Amino acid sequence: MASQLSPLISRPVPLFAAATLLRAAMLVYGLWQDANSPLKYTDIDYLVFTDAARFTFAHQTSSPYTRETYRYTPLLAWLLYPTTWPAAFWFSAGKVLFAAADLLAGYLLILVLQGHSATRMPTDRACRYASIWLLNPMVATISTRGSSEGLLGVLVTALLWAVLERKVTLAGLLLGFGVHFKIYPFIYAPAIVWWMDAERMGRVETKKKSRDGMRGESRGEQTTGALDKFVTFLTPERITLAVVSLAAFLGLNLAMYGLYGMPFLTHTFLHHVTRIDHRHNFSPYNILLYLASAHPSSAPLKVESVAFLPQLLLSTVLIPFVGAKRNLPATMLAQTFAFVTFNKVCTSQVNTQRCTNNKQYFLWYMIFLPLYLPSSSLLQRPGLGLSALALWVVTQALWLQQAYSLEFLGLSTFVPGLWLTSLAFFLANCWILGIIVGDIDSS
Repeated sequence: MASQLSPLISRPVPLFAAATLLRAAMLVYGLWQDANSPLKYTDIDYLVFTDAARFTFAHQTSSPYTRETYRYTPLLAWLLYPTTWPAAFWFSAGKVLFAAADLLAGYLLILVLQGHSATRMPTDRACRYASIWLLNPMVATISTRGSSEGLLGVLVTALLWAVLERKVTLAGLLLGFGVHFKIYPFIYAPAIVWWMDAERMGRVETKKKSRDGMRGESRGEQTTGALDKFVTFLTPERITLAVVSLAAFLGLNLAMYGLYGMPFLTHTFLHHVTRIDHRHNFSPYNILLYLASAHPSSAPLKVESVAFLPQLLLSTVLIPFVGAKRNLPATMLAQTFAFVTFNKVCTSQVNTQRCTNNKQYFLWYMIFLPLYLPSSSLLQRPGLGLSALALWVVTQALWLQQAYSLEFLGLSTFVPGLWLTSLAFFLANCWILGIIVGDIDSS
C-alpha cells in the first residue's frame, strides 16, 4: 500500500491533483449534506462571513459589523463579496477560496522545505512531507466547511518563506497584513527579529569592525559594551522589518477605521481582550470563564483580561529567545503550539444545531508540522511519536464525549467531567510542547 501511495505523494502534479480532488469531493458532499440532512456541513462561521459580506455591500447598512458576532477585519467580508451574488454556486465561492488557500500554503511549504538550510530536501521528499498538510482530511474538512484559517496558513507560510529568503520588505508587509487579518501572527515578530542577526543577513564584517573599534578602551568599558551590543542589534534589516510591518498594520487599521469607525476597533481587536467564550472550549480556563459569565466580577483585574500573560510570556519571549537562531520554522511551531495551548479560548464547535467538531485553532500549528517533523524526535523515535499522537487524540476524545453529553443529552458535565478532561488535554499538550522545545534545543 505504501509503495502504491509513494508515487502519488512524491511528485507535485499528482500530489496537488489528489489534494484538489479531495477538496472538490468534500465541497460536493457538503452541498448534498446541507440539502438533505438536518445536521449541516457548512460551518456556522461561514454563515457569519457571508452575512457580513451581504451587509457590507448593502446600501442601507454598508458595514460588516451589522452582523452580530462578526469579529474579523472587513477585508474578509470584501473577499467574500461573490457569495452575495445569486445562484447556489456563488454562495460556495468562499469555500472554494479557502480550499485554494490550502493548496497555495502547501506549495509554499514545499518551497521552504527545498530551500531552508536545515532541510534542503529534494522535490520528492519535500512533497511527501507537504502531503501531511495537503492530504490531511482535517485540514480539507475545515476549509471546505467554510473556515477562513486556510488564508492564515498562506500568510504565515509566505511570511516564513520571505524571511528565510531574506526578502525583508515583503516579510514586513506580510507580517503587518497578517496581524491585521488575525491578531495572533504578531507572536512571530520576536522570533523573526532575533533570527535576523548580522551573520545571517550577511553583515559579519560590519559586526567584526564594530567590535574591533571598541577594543582597547579602558574607561566606560561596560557602558560602551552595552551600547555596542544595542547598536549591533539594530541592523538595517531589523529596522526595515519593524518599520514596514508597523506601517502596513497601522495603514490598514487607519483605513478600516476611517470606513467603519469604532465598531471596527471594538469587534476586530478590543473584543478579544475581554472575551468570555465558555461554550465548546478546550481551554483549562473553560469552567472559570463559564462562572465569570454567570456571575460577572467587579474586580479591576478579571481572569479574561490577565489569562494571556503566561501565554504571551511563553510564545513571545521564552520560546523565541531559546529557539529562533537554532531552527526558525520549529520555533514558530512551538510558539503557535504554546499560544493555542495556553489560550483562554480554544473552541471546538459541538452543538445540537450543527454536528461539528471544528478544530480551527489546531490548524494554526499544524501548518508547521511538515517543517518540524523531518528532524524531530517524534519521527526518529516512533514509539514516542505514536504515544504523543495517541495522547493528543485520546484526551481530546474524552473532552468531546463530555461535550456531547452536555450539548446533545443535556447532562450537566461541567464538573468534574468537562473540567478534568480539559486539564488532561492541557497537560498532554504541555508534554508535547516540551518535546518540541527539547528538539529545538538539541538541533
